[in-house]
Amino acid sequence: MKFVIATQEFNYLVNKCLSIVSQKSTMPILSNFLIQASNGELAITATDLAVGVRCFTQAKILEEGATTVPAKTFSSLIRELTALNVEIRTNSHDVTEIIADSSRFKIHGMNSSEFPSLPDLRDATKLKIPQDQFKDMLFRTAFAVSRDETRYTFTGVCMQIANGKAIFTGTDGKKLAKSTHSIDFDPSFSGTYIIPIRSVEELLKTLEEEGTVSIYLMDDKIAVENDNSLFITKLLSGEYPDVQQVIPTKHEIVVSLHREELISLLRQVSLFTENAHHSVKFSLEKGELKLSANTKELGEGKVSMPVDYHQDPLEIAFNPTYFIEILRHTKGEAISLELTDSFNPGLIKDGHTPNPLANSLFVLMPMRLSTE
Repeated sequence: MKFVIATQEFNYLVNKCLSIVSQKSTMPILSNFLIQASNGELAITATDLAVGVRCFTQAKILEEGATTVPAKTFSSLIRELTALNVEIRTNSHDVTEIIADSSRFKIHGMNSSEFPSLPDLRDATKLKIPQDQFKDMLFRTAFAVSRDETRYTFTGVCMQIANGKAIFTGTDGKKLAKSTHSIDFDPSFSGTYIIPIRSVEELLKTLEEEGTVSIYLMDDKIAVENDNSLFITKLLSGEYPDVQQVIPTKHEIVVSLHREELISLLRQVSLFTENAHHSVKFSLEKGELKLSANTKELGEGKVSMPVDYHQDPLEIAFNPTYFIEILRHTKGEAISLELTDSFNPGLIKDGHTPNPLANSLFVLMPMRLSTE
């Protein structure tokens, strides 16, 4: 194998695969990249058997072939190169030579035949979706996923395909994020797929803003392919809980709030909370929203902002960290906060709706109001 490629482009390709590489596996080959050069295309593959990624690009292929190289050492070396282009040569003993201007390095690899094959996608159900929409739905829901391994099915983003729609949901039981988008796909098809949060986070690094992605659906795996990468992951097994029942369908109060101002005020007043009672009181009064928090150790914080509110006073408490997380995953200048009373969940909707076929909502459970 022999090829020449721009160093910066090669470094970008290598880094996209690096986070998948297993450093703790009992299979040494999984600590390696698979590098393949053929038909004018260069491909780098990494897998830990649960997740696999292949990134590809055009390159000047001087001799076709394949090998594997230790991923950590190889990526660290490529990152340090300052030459404009890099030449890679591999001999029949899987010794890879890296040539960059006057610098030369040799790395001992393993035969490519030992590297595990990525799953065959020929029998998978395939759908296409605009890449920016897919990325946006993952972005709006991944933050709400549980990190508690004991709540297994909550540790992934649930993707449902049904009635010509893609519905993404993430929740940890205290907050919930849901994003829905109409797709051009057979409305009679339905399926539910729980994508592990680690895989979602890797996907968000891989996805771009333009073009389309092809999504391959299988019983236990999902694959996502764009113009320069293929990402495959095992799915979480089990049944995703019915979260629809926790989404409020009725409300007594709807108030529009300026997103950036609310983030700023929440950050200020949250300085006066503590972990044991991590809540901020929202007090709605005529024309005003007051936010307050106090602890004996730290003191008291009170802030307010003008709002278009003319109903009876209402008090409700929310975790400020969760509320700020939700606000950071909305994109409009304003958000809509829908409330029923002090004890039922708050429903937050994004004021930014660039596509009439898409919508996102967020649910936040209230906390106990202070009796002080």
